[in-house]
Amino acid sequence: MTFEHGARPSVRQLECLVATAKHLNFRAAARECHISQPALSSQIAHLEASLGVVLFERNRRRVLLTAVGVAVVERAKRLLADLDDISAVAQVHAQPLGGQLRLGVIPTIAPFLMPRALPLLRRACPGLELLLREEQTARSLALLDEGKLDAVLLALEADLGEVTTLPLFRDPFVFAAAAGHPLANKRAVRPDDLEGQRVLLLEDGHCLKDQAWAICQARGVRDYVDFRATSLATLAQMVSSGAGVTLLPQLSVPTVGTLPGMVVKPFTKPVPFRTIGIVWRSTSPRRVLFEAIGEALRQLAP
Repeated sequence: MTFEHGARPSVRQLECLVATAKHLNFRAAARECHISQPALSSQIAHLEASLGVVLFERNRRRVLLTAVGVAVVERAKRLLADLDDISAVAQVHAQPLGGQLRLGVIPTIAPFLMPRALPLLRRACPGLELLLREEQTARSLALLDEGKLDAVLLALEADLGEVTTLPLFRDPFVFAAAAGHPLANKRAVRPDDLEGQRVLLLEDGHCLKDQAWAICQARGVRDYVDFRATSLATLAQMVSSGAGVTLLPQLSVPTVGTLPGMVVKPFTKPVPFRTIGIVWRSTSPRRVLFEAIGEALRQLAP
């Protein structure tokens, strides 16, 4: 078998390349691409031969990207995302406010906003087929960059990279504690009142954890690393049991802030907040749709 050096990579080769780089395992990459492992290995071999470079180091124990492999994979991700945008261009002309939309939503927004948002979106964009994917911020942005998501609903205070952003509304933080806590009787809590308190936070990876900790850190609050909640629901349960206090986004209060034995209080001005918004790739042609979705979601501001 001969390979044509300098030939253009095929879309299938690029898909196999990106999947292999993601998993660093040929069997797992083959499953993602819905082909056999030998077929995937053949696609990678064809690609390496046509480019005249080695993209992966392989032995019986592991697969690693080479330096040139890292550079080629990043370019391949952008090319595949651009190909998806070509389909989106055609879809925009056919149905500006319709078609399929793959929307990422972070876990500290999804369960509190989307149940109320879906009826509004169906009315605003009746031809829209919405596919939701709940992931933490970093993973959502990676999927957006790879073209596997079309847009992401998240907190704009996170490190977002090169994306287009559409701010929607502010989501204020509130103070939460057990009913018998000394601060529970205050009309409003000052951020300085957090000093000396056992503040419970989400686990690493949640941008909300970073935002809440930034507020606490400015007041000299100790970071209690012996406990990290996996969700706001778990965090609220721990607080209602008297294990500590926390900061909750107002958006979550109707769901997790009404537990028996829990008290929620506003902060004094200036009230700390996060900014909820939509982001998408700057090359996406679907801005009109994203703005229509944003207009509908603004009705749900706390």
